[in-house]
Amino acid sequence: MPEQVPVKPVLVEPVAVEPVTPRLRQARAALAVSFLLQGITFAVLVTCIPEIQKQYGLSDGLLPVFLAAVPILAGVGSISSEWLVRRTSARTVLRVVQPAVCLALAGAGLGSTLWQLAIALGTFGLLVGALDASMNMLGVGLQRRYGRSIMLGFHAAFSLGGIAGAAIAGLGSHYDLHLRTLFGASAAALIPVALLVGTRFAGRAELGDAVREAAEAAARSIPWRPLLPLCAVMAFAYIADASVSNYSVKYLTDGLGSAADVAKLSYLGYMVALLAGRTVGDRAVQRYGAAPVVRAGAAVAALGFVIAAAAPGPWAGIGGFTVLGLGICAIIPQVFAAGGRLFPADSDAAVARLNLFNYVGFLIGSPLVGAIADGASYRLALLAPAVLVLAILPLTGAFGRSPRP
Repeated sequence: MPEQVPVKPVLVEPVAVEPVTPRLRQARAALAVSFLLQGITFAVLVTCIPEIQKQYGLSDGLLPVFLAAVPILAGVGSISSEWLVRRTSARTVLRVVQPAVCLALAGAGLGSTLWQLAIALGTFGLLVGALDASMNMLGVGLQRRYGRSIMLGFHAAFSLGGIAGAAIAGLGSHYDLHLRTLFGASAAALIPVALLVGTRFAGRAELGDAVREAAEAAARSIPWRPLLPLCAVMAFAYIADASVSNYSVKYLTDGLGSAADVAKLSYLGYMVALLAGRTVGDRAVQRYGAAPVVRAGAAVAALGFVIAAAAPGPWAGIGGFTVLGLGICAIIPQVFAAGGRLFPADSDAAVARLNLFNYVGFLIGSPLVGAIADGASYRLALLAPAVLVLAILPLTGAFGRSPRP
C-alpha cells in the first residue's frame, strides 16, 4: 500500500466567515433537536437492558458479547458515513438515518429469541454509528461558521434527551409495560419530529466553504498521528460512558438491591449532570480553554467512579454516577472540536475518525466491566474505568493552549 502524503494540521480557532444569520440559527436549533432525539432513543434502549435480558433470555455471560457487537457495528457505520457524506452531504445522511434508528429501537422490542435480538441490535449499531458521525460533522461545521464554541450546546441537548429517555423508561418499568409497547410508542412519537427537523438542517448554503473544502479533502487522507492523543481521550471517555450506559442500572439492581424503577435514576442522574455541565461548559471553555476544562473533568469523573464503587446503597450509587456525569460532560464534545481545529479543511474526515473511537471505548468498556463484575464484583469493576479516565490527564495538551487573560 503506498504511503499517504501527510497533511500538516493547522492549529487555529474557528473563524466566522459571515455574520450569523437567522437561517444559520435555525439550522443550529434543528441540529440541537436531532441530538435531543438521539439522547431519548439511546437512553430508552440502554436503561432497559435488564428488561431486554428477561424478554430474550439473555444470560449475564452473553450480555457483554451482545453489548460489544453494537459498538463494532457502530464503528463500521461511522466510517461508512464518511464515504456517504463525501458523495452526498452530512445533512442527507442524517435525514435518513435518524428515523431509521427510531425504527430499529421499535424492532428491538418485538422479538423473543436471541437471533432476533442480534438482528435488532446489529441494525441499531450500524445506524447509530452513521447518526453520531453525521450529527457531529454538522456540529463542527456550524461551530466553524459561528466562530466560537457551540459544540457543548449540542451535547447538552443529547443529555436533555437522555434525561427524558431515562424518565420514559422508568415510567415503563413502573407500570410494567412490555418492551414492544414502550419501544414502539417511543419510535412512533420520535419519527415525525425527526422528519420535520430534518428539513431545516444546515447544507451547502449555510456552511459555505466548509462543504466545498470537505469535498476537496476527499481526494486525500489526513494523517492519523496528530489525532492519536484525541483518539485515546475519546476512547477513555467512552469507556467511562459505556460503564454507566450499560451497567449502572444493573449495578444498582444486582449489586445494591435497588428496585428496577429506582435503578433507572442512576442513568437519569448521570444525564442531568451532563446537561448541567454542558449548559455552562461552552462559557468555561471560552474563558479558561479546552485543556484545563478537560483536565478538571477527568479528575471529577474518576472521583464519581470511586463514590459509586464505595456506595453503601442505591442513592449513594446514584450520587456517584451523577458526579461522574459532571466530570465527563465537557470531554467528548471538546475532542470533536479539537479535531476540527487540527484539520479545518478536513473537519468531516477528522470527526468521522474520532467518532470511531467512541465505539472503541464502548467495545472495551462493556466487556471490561462485565468480565470483572462476573469474576469479582461490580464494585471492583467500576474502579477499572476510573483508572482509565485518569489516563486522560497527560493527554490534555492535544486540546491547545489556554486563552490569554
